Amino acid sequence: MRGRRPPVAGRPGGVLSVGALVLTTLAGCGSDVSVEPPTPRGADLSQCRSLVADLPDSVVDAEAREVSPDDGLVAAWGDPAIVLRCGVDRPDQLEPTSYCFAVNDVGWFAESDGKPLDGTEQPTSTVVFTTIGRRPYVEVTVPPDDSRSPVDPLTDVAAAITSNSENVSPCQ
Repeated sequence: MRGRRPPVAGRPGGVLSVGALVLTTLAGCGSDVSVEPPTPRGADLSQCRSLVADLPDSVVDAEAREVSPDDGLVAAWGDPAIVLRCGVDRPDQLEPTSYCFAVNDVGWFAESDGKPLDGTEQPTSTVVFTTIGRRPYVEVTVPPDDSRSPVDPLTDVAAAITSNSENVSPCQ
């Protein structure tokens, strides 16, 4: 388990743009991943800090990266970075009928290029996954990689999520 996790870009005004999502500032190999952290409050804040502390040191064989700021709410692995943010807002496009990707007992809503995914397409650009039916909301941004499926990183973070978030409405 790591104490420091890499950040993911923010959702200005509740809208997450892929360009803003991965605000990575790379001065060279091994540099910190710079991301605007989420702003969870109350119990969500405590759960997020526990969740991030429980994350693995590697995700899909990508090693953890340092994040800036290191606020205990974000994590990142690899280059280009897979980024997790805990305590994000509910996705604007999430509807009761949205497709739910179930991975190791965690339900996920997925968007790519600003459009919800339904599981029938193979995205070629960054995919943003957000937990469905859990408090707090957790977001994982996965850059394109021909060697794996976009859902593969979700398998590695599922245990920390199930142990540190409340399942209020399971994926149907």
